[in-house]
Amino acid sequence: MSAAESPSGTASIRDVARRAGVSPATASRALRGDTAVVPQTRERVVRAARELAYTVPGRRPRLVGVLARYPTQWFFANAITAIERSLRAAGYGLVLYNVGDSDGRQLFFEEVLARRELDGLLIVASSFEPRERAALDAARVPIVVLGGGVPGLPRAGIDDAEGARMAVRHLLGLGHRDIGLISFAPEGEGGLETVNARRAGMLSALAEARAQPRPEWLITRESTVHGGVLATEELLTRSRLPSALFAMSDEMALGTLATLRRAGIAVPGQISVIGFDDHEMAEIFDLTTIRQPVHDQARTATELLLNELTSRASNDGQPRNVDLPTRLVVRGTTGPVSESARDR
Repeated sequence: MSAAESPSGTASIRDVARRAGVSPATASRALRGDTAVVPQTRERVVRAARELAYTVPGRRPRLVGVLARYPTQWFFANAITAIERSLRAAGYGLVLYNVGDSDGRQLFFEEVLARRELDGLLIVASSFEPRERAALDAARVPIVVLGGGVPGLPRAGIDDAEGARMAVRHLLGLGHRDIGLISFAPEGEGGLETVNARRAGMLSALAEARAQPRPEWLITRESTVHGGVLATEELLTRSRLPSALFAMSDEMALGTLATLRRAGIAVPGQISVIGFDDHEMAEIFDLTTIRQPVHDQARTATELLLNELTSRASNDGQPRNVDLPTRLVVRGTTGPVSESARDR
């Protein structure tokens, strides 16, 4: 049947309810984003409304802005996909803002926020300058952070420091003491909070084992496969190589693996490599890594925001901080330290 199911030629809430198989009251609550309506029912109602071209009378579309530095990168792309699904089921649209360059940031902070067309904001693993943070505070809309951290705002993510500690403890348990770091830049994809936390976790694990970090084995590049290639090429110019490497992302680790193998360096025979993420390519390349549940983080962050939008969150004045667990996934790129490395 066409969009005009009712005799007047315009779809009504009763038409939406009939098509979705619910009462008009339930259909109305679902389209308002009432979280008392179960997600499956809400999605059915939203789908029916879309098929009938029904809009809530007198209301503009409900929109949530999602801020991401590099939306094509693995973490961001997976997070945005899960966020969009959760928002759509709740009757909200998603507007993506790429704040990975100065022009994108200027557009958002100087023009978009001023128009006050957004009902809420989700910030994906990004950092902000003081003036940008002031603009966010002045926006007067609910804001939730996914990954990283922006002090004072509700957040869902992981304990990045603990994940890095887990990675380095795995290497230490295999006998490695000379451990290098392939890091993404503080101003890059992951954001300052994430970079600092993962570095702190690594240093903490080394300190526990009374192992000394060496500055020449800490290489910083962009969090991409190419960044891993460049970082490892730089590492290969050092007079002495570590026996193991921790890469802050699986994408960087994949670049590291390719470069080491092209240089004739056996992995893990001469150098062990561990990544972070459990990217879908990690299993194919037999990469040992730290798994983080990106979709679960995104769904949790979206739920926090929806709760704030419907005034169902606890009002104790304290921002909520939800950390989901990470897990070590051991594959074939890590192994015991070699005798030659042990004797160095």
